[in-house]
Amino acid sequence: MSNFIHLLLKQNIGAKNTPVVKVGDEVKRGQLVADFEGLGAYLHASVDGKVTEITEDEIVIEANEVQSEDYVKIEKGATIAETVKNAGIVGLGGAGFPTHVKLGTDLGGTGYVLCNAAECEPILSHNMEQLLAEPEKLLRGMKLCMEACNAAHGVFALKEVHEKEILAMQKVVEADGDKRITVKAMPDLYPMGEERAVVRECLGIVLETDKLPSAANAVVINSETMCAIADAVDELKPLIEKNLTVAGYLNTANQIEVFRNVPIGTRVGDLIDRAGGLFKYDNYGEIIMGGPFTGKSTSLDAPIVKATGGILVTKPYPKDTRKMGILVCACGGNEDRLREIAGYMGAEVVGVQKCKQAIEGKGGVLKCENPGHCPGQAEKMLNLKKAGAQTVIISNCTDCTNTVMGVAPKMNIPVYHETDNILETMHIEKIRFLKDGQKK
Repeated sequence: MSNFIHLLLKQNIGAKNTPVVKVGDEVKRGQLVADFEGLGAYLHASVDGKVTEITEDEIVIEANEVQSEDYVKIEKGATIAETVKNAGIVGLGGAGFPTHVKLGTDLGGTGYVLCNAAECEPILSHNMEQLLAEPEKLLRGMKLCMEACNAAHGVFALKEVHEKEILAMQKVVEADGDKRITVKAMPDLYPMGEERAVVRECLGIVLETDKLPSAANAVVINSETMCAIADAVDELKPLIEKNLTVAGYLNTANQIEVFRNVPIGTRVGDLIDRAGGLFKYDNYGEIIMGGPFTGKSTSLDAPIVKATGGILVTKPYPKDTRKMGILVCACGGNEDRLREIAGYMGAEVVGVQKCKQAIEGKGGVLKCENPGHCPGQAEKMLNLKKAGAQTVIISNCTDCTNTVMGVAPKMNIPVYHETDNILETMHIEKIRFLKDGQKK
């Protein structure tokens, strides 16, 4: 195990952090180590130790052998949003948008705070484990968010497949007696955790691709983030630790481990070792940081960041040298990610198509017009076949994939999904057709 923590200076949407410490400084757990200007979030030491290196990209801390359970408390702000800002909290379930900015939204006493507790990606399970362990803290986080945003209503949004977790939240909400707060069961489809999908399922409003939840008089906050908000306000604790799922091609009986309170900046390889180690050290496919749909390839030496949700190790990729077409979906991996997987397989890419509902936004990022509701992909598949594709690889949502499978077999085109290899590694059924009981 390494005793070095690597705190990346770019961990969230917005500005890169500026160090406020220097090499040789002794730092305490929770101490502020990097500032920011504009849109961003403060960065705090996640361990007691000594700063050994500072580069353009990171602050390296050599952790002390003995770690204190205490931490340097943040300054309590004049508002909840200011306290959250002081804690350096960002969204812990996605791209890492600074949470204090969201909490600065005034919903006028009529709007909704929606808790995204979908844990939408397959395999990832740390959010549900935290919900079962700390439902009272999650409820406290919801009330703080509602107070900060001047909201009239709060909704915990979970996928209907999470029956235990739904019952746990209903029990806590009912015992509390706050009639403003309810629990909503959403369809068991990907991407129910996309914030516009959460708004649609909870409020019945389909937002345009360039609109934020505020356009529906709502704010969406991830469940783990809500718990961090409660810690910041009640315990004056900065965001220095992360919950995450480690799973896949491991030397462990159940192939999946959930770790709580992991210091931010911990090396990926150290977490894999804690989970049992690699099954075959020199013969695995890849390591994914994130979930099967939206994760990116990473390395053993990479550090986790505030928004890291999963570390997934796949078995070796199958080889398929047939000409391959790519169908890119706004809900999953982008073109670069699918080309990367095609490269692992040894395939030549001969054509690229974008999902029928994928709209290009700022910076070329794709947004789905109606996440999880697909009108069909026959035209796109036909275009790939005309381009010479003998197989296709797709990054589509559950319903989108279902529509692809409605036409691909008729065209004699085998389909790979970007999630196939990790799901097969985990002995989980691949995403193809909608199952009995699934509904849009």
